[in-house]
Amino acid sequence: MKFFSKPQKKPFIIAGPCLAESFELMDEVAEKLVCLSESLNFDLIFKASFDKANRSSLSSGRGLGWEKTKDWFLHIKEKYQIPVTTDIHECHQAEEVAQVCDILQIPAFLCRQTDLIQAAARTGKMVHIKKGQFLSPSATKSLVEKIKESSPFDNGCILTERGYAFGYGDLVVDMRSFSLMAETGALVCFDLTHSLQKPASLGSQKESGGAREFAPLLARAAVASSYVDGLFLEVHPNPQKALSDKETQLDFIQAESLLKQVIPLWHQTRELKYEDHLFRQRETPSISHDSSTRECSFRTRNS
Repeated sequence: MKFFSKPQKKPFIIAGPCLAESFELMDEVAEKLVCLSESLNFDLIFKASFDKANRSSLSSGRGLGWEKTKDWFLHIKEKYQIPVTTDIHECHQAEEVAQVCDILQIPAFLCRQTDLIQAAARTGKMVHIKKGQFLSPSATKSLVEKIKESSPFDNGCILTERGYAFGYGDLVVDMRSFSLMAETGALVCFDLTHSLQKPASLGSQKESGGAREFAPLLARAAVASSYVDGLFLEVHPNPQKALSDKETQLDFIQAESLLKQVIPLWHQTRELKYEDHLFRQRETPSISHDSSTRECSFRTRNS
């Protein structure tokens, strides 16, 4: 099922706690996000992970697994009448998760795994691919092609920027990536909270740090680019007690403040990208002078 297509009338927000820690947590976060989606007028997709398969350390919490949590996702979906999504890590999970979730997410570290992308695409569900921290934005074209060539369905695709590895233990966001990824025809999303990470930078490098203070700055900049169709953010009632990504998840007050800034900005800047063609390579104008009227006229040098 395709939930969104271009042109959009409002942005989509993929949000929820990083990890499906408990049903009570998921329900609390979902209720808050639904209220915000109604008051600020955006399309909400609820997200949580049932398994964090790429943790920095074996001692880091991974999650309770799909069998334990699948009913939680179904309950959230039915109670609030919203689409739900989660990430898959192995091919066999695609069909299982597609029975409940409306969108299947491919993790950034697995974004080039052909078998995994094909398995997700063949379910007929929309596929959401996180761009790897090692991948150029122009290389995402082949990821979209894998989806189209692997499925008889018009799945729809979301490509998400989540920062690029910058030396050891840091990420940067290249704002040019939004324009380049938009050229694929996919919906473009910005993963705000993961872009704030400082991978494996805490203590004995068994935990990832983060720079949450830059969340509003990066969100405003990305949305103002005019190419971002939606945002991805992780939200937790008490991030410091979260079992995953405690340094980058937003609490309810922070999430509301940020969305109140970027939703109006999304509407204000939405059409600006249509002026970008004026700055692309084209014939250079030269000036000719009419000596009788002393007026200048412009013509191209090749005319």
